[in-house]
Amino acid sequence: MSARVRSTTPAEESSWWPSVRGPGFSQSLERGLAVLGVFTPTRPVLGIADIAHKLGMSRPTTHRYAATLVALGYLEQDAGSRKYRLGLRVTDLGMAALSATGLREHAHPYLEGLSQRTSYTTSLGVLDGGDVLYVDRVRSLRRRPGEVELELHTGSRVPAYCTAMGKLLLASLPAPEQRDLIRAMKLAKRGPHTITRKKALREELEQIRATGFAASDQEMAAERYAIAAPVRNEAREIVAAVHMAAHSSVISLEELVDALGPHLVATADQISARLGYRRDGEIPNGR
Repeated sequence: MSARVRSTTPAEESSWWPSVRGPGFSQSLERGLAVLGVFTPTRPVLGIADIAHKLGMSRPTTHRYAATLVALGYLEQDAGSRKYRLGLRVTDLGMAALSATGLREHAHPYLEGLSQRTSYTTSLGVLDGGDVLYVDRVRSLRRRPGEVELELHTGSRVPAYCTAMGKLLLASLPAPEQRDLIRAMKLAKRGPHTITRKKALREELEQIRATGFAASDQEMAAERYAIAAPVRNEAREIVAAVHMAAHSSVISLEELVDALGPHLVATADQISARLGYRRDGEIPNGR
């Protein structure tokens, strides 16, 4: 039985807001930002009842704020479930925040070094709902005859289920969050070997979680292979993934995994170390 969410009076609705008022203070803006703040990595998809209950607002009031945020691009609404998730405008703000926290700055020199050593395109991505958001991307300067580079760049978003980075990041999620994200996904065919069955996706994610490494065999696009390794922070949480992509005309997936996989993992470990990650028994420099 689902719990009923009690409608609140205007006085009750305002009771949870911080008592930081002053000249020029906008309660409407405060409430709109609070609606956005309800969405977290562990709660990426929410319905009106969920948001209203969390904030102590009535459903009609919550719906007005949510509808406005959808119109402005800060929220997206799924046509089937009618639930909400953060939208592209929030991603734009998130990119600025990511830059401010230094994730891209920490990673970029290592991505450049890996790309120069291997001659392949390297990327750094984070999970944003059911998508991968490219935080950084270093394109290979070497082009093979007939090779067409995918039009991806910093800030691009792609579905997580059909990319090496996305699958690795999905595999790292707590089971309830992973289950909710997969339930909301539509597994459309993007390449010759795209996983389009949710049971098969869950099985692959279990394998990736066990190995800590992911590969994509023409799942995002034809003739494209990719591998990914995790980036961890000081708390040992997987916060991003490093990715290397190659064209099938110049290397097999097996060669990409066996020959270049160790280099990718080493690069991910270097970035993790910059974020404060330490393995068991490892002593930080200078101590």
